[in-house]
Amino acid sequence: MSLAASLPMLVVDGVDERGLADAARTSPDAFAVLYRQYVARVHAFAYRRSGSREVAEEVTSATFERAWRAMPAFQWRGGGFKAWLFAIAARELAGWYRRNARGNGVRGQRALRLLHPGDVVHDDEGVDSEDDMALLRDALSTLPERYQEAISLRHLAGLDADEAAAAMGCTKAVLAVTLHRATKALRRAIESRRTAS
Repeated sequence: MSLAASLPMLVVDGVDERGLADAARTSPDAFAVLYRQYVARVHAFAYRRSGSREVAEEVTSATFERAWRAMPAFQWRGGGFKAWLFAIAARELAGWYRRNARGNGVRGQRALRLLHPGDVVHDDEGVDSEDDMALLRDALSTLPERYQEAISLRHLAGLDADEAAAAMGCTKAVLAVTLHRATKALRRAIESRRTAS
């Protein structure tokens, strides 16, 4: 029986993820098992954070490409493979927002309005949940990268406190303080955007 055929069965039969991650350092078949195990979760995380299927697909692809390249140097720490992978995904998302900030900034939006004045629609009748998520994403993208990462890992990726702390390379206490500050900064950013509208 080939390694590829035996790996999915080993995972189901209780072989720990650590052993699989160790095998994935040199085995594309073992990495493929980890990929199948996490691809939907990473995509869902990126989609919740971005609200865009295209961005989620781009970030998911970049996350696994980066993880594959880094596997030979992977070292099992606190939160294990899952925390390491979601930390990569959070950094990819922050990088995507940083790269796209120019077009979404004040000057970029002004240029878009000048180029396409008829496309701008103002609807003051209320905000639905999709608008709330867009506001949240917009406000989150203005925070420092560390704050974005803390909120994204803990609340959008669904990592528990131990896993999120391990992904960020800090203690749970430092994560708690960072998350508290990040949440306060996010509330201020959201309020600032609401009053500016």
